[in-house]
Amino acid sequence: MATLFRDSSAGQICRLFLGMKITPYEDEKDGFQLSRSISKPEKPLADRDVDHDVEKSEESDKDLEKEAPADSGHASKLPATDASVVEFTGSDDEDNPQNWSGAKKSFVFSLICLLTFSIYSASAIITPAEPVFEQIFGVSAEVSSLVLSMYVLGYGIGPLIFSPMSEMPAVGRNLAYLSSFFIFIVITAIASRVSNYPGLVVLRFIQGFFGGPVLATGAASAQDLFPFNKVPYALSCWAVFAYAGPALGPVLTGFSVPLSTWRWTFYETLILCGFTFVLLFFFLPETNAEYILGKRAQRLRLKTGDSSIKTRSEIHAGNKDWLKLTAYHLTMPFKITILDPSVLFINLYTALVYGIYYSFFESFPLVYIGIYGFSIGIMGTVFLSVIIGAAIGLAIYTALVWFIYEPYTLKNGVGHPESRLVPGIYAAAFAPAGMFIFGYASRSDITWVAPTVGIAMYAASSFILVNVIFVYLPISYPRYAASVFAANGFLRSAMACGAIHFSQPLFGNLGVGDGCAILGSLAAACAFGFLALYSYGPKLRARSKFAESY
Repeated sequence: MATLFRDSSAGQICRLFLGMKITPYEDEKDGFQLSRSISKPEKPLADRDVDHDVEKSEESDKDLEKEAPADSGHASKLPATDASVVEFTGSDDEDNPQNWSGAKKSFVFSLICLLTFSIYSASAIITPAEPVFEQIFGVSAEVSSLVLSMYVLGYGIGPLIFSPMSEMPAVGRNLAYLSSFFIFIVITAIASRVSNYPGLVVLRFIQGFFGGPVLATGAASAQDLFPFNKVPYALSCWAVFAYAGPALGPVLTGFSVPLSTWRWTFYETLILCGFTFVLLFFFLPETNAEYILGKRAQRLRLKTGDSSIKTRSEIHAGNKDWLKLTAYHLTMPFKITILDPSVLFINLYTALVYGIYYSFFESFPLVYIGIYGFSIGIMGTVFLSVIIGAAIGLAIYTALVWFIYEPYTLKNGVGHPESRLVPGIYAAAFAPAGMFIFGYASRSDITWVAPTVGIAMYAASSFILVNVIFVYLPISYPRYAASVFAANGFLRSAMACGAIHFSQPLFGNLGVGDGCAILGSLAAACAFGFLALYSYGPKLRARSKFAESY
């Protein structure tokens, strides 16, 4: 617990401004040997026998020098100085997140999951208030849905800035998480008192913009904490919270809004997010390994007076302009998406899945209120079927990982990344079936249970699809995980934003059955593209300058 507080934002403030050293770092302990932590580089890094973490850092540095202009022509060598390289000391180095105990890793990642749930729940939590906006502000049903679509669009744009910055060794994860989350809470408080609809829509966009970083960076945090064979479990749990957020949001306000005021959508968000922020501020440690090493090097320089003690990233960045480095990281999501066909297809396909997921939300009032006569509060409970479907998907996927993928990985290594796509092929086939069931079972002469089963079926299939993709992307692009997820999140959110608006006229003009048939047919066609990715993925990755492997 002491190390958690020491490495949290609150602990770092106490150390910086109050001089309180709650518990020492490894390099501050008595008897610490510098020789265990630093070494003299005498030849190109490419020729050195280094551990796994350093190999990843080395590859990143090489790619950076290929992409970003440098003042010198050293592509693979460290500058010709007497600089000493700071590294983790080994498996007993408690400052390395990979060496933390299982309990500490689980607690830290549970905070990331709670933050994810808080941000996602704030998206759909406002949907029960949309009919109220039509009455109070005199807007149409299409315009009233802007409070949802602008939030979704905002949390797709925000990670394009904050997530790549979290990959910068000088920034780290916590600054991106907490600074954006604090502004999110402030905007939420302001939005709770707004009295005009245009202002509310604008604030919802800003709210989503500053809430978005965790939605892309959370998966990168899982990589920081867990070894490769355990990452799928962490990502699956994280995805459950991502699914539960939009599903539980309408449940949270389904009864309070009709009985009191629409402002309760923001009050409840403030209560949840305020509690979450306090936990993060006092107990969320930094997990970016390069940032942690940078702080270690800073302490060693202060302790020894030796300015040549640096991390590998500091040495390589020494002759580069900071603005160029920042521009390099901020443009990386777009570069990877545009220049890598595998990433482009995956992002577009995930966007379609996500768009359909949000289009369901817009069809619920048509089906459960219009056809089955549910109240707003009771209709909100139907969203629980999404969580049930996600739980089924979680059980299936984790069983596959436990019995097949993890033993294979421990015995043979990672293998071809495309082998991780196999469950997604079956899930891509079942997802359209759930849509057809929901669409054509939504009739007054058929029980409400039938379309709800279709929702759960689609949720289970899409959950497996998302997890397969969440594992495939960081395997293929480990050094650009946050940037890849940021690009993926942007396209998902853009499609979901559009789906919220095109689904209303789609279902209104064609009916829920035929509307779902169109979306299901499109999803079925894309399933063949998923199969093509499995078949031709190795060739596409071989042509990519971004793809790597563990």
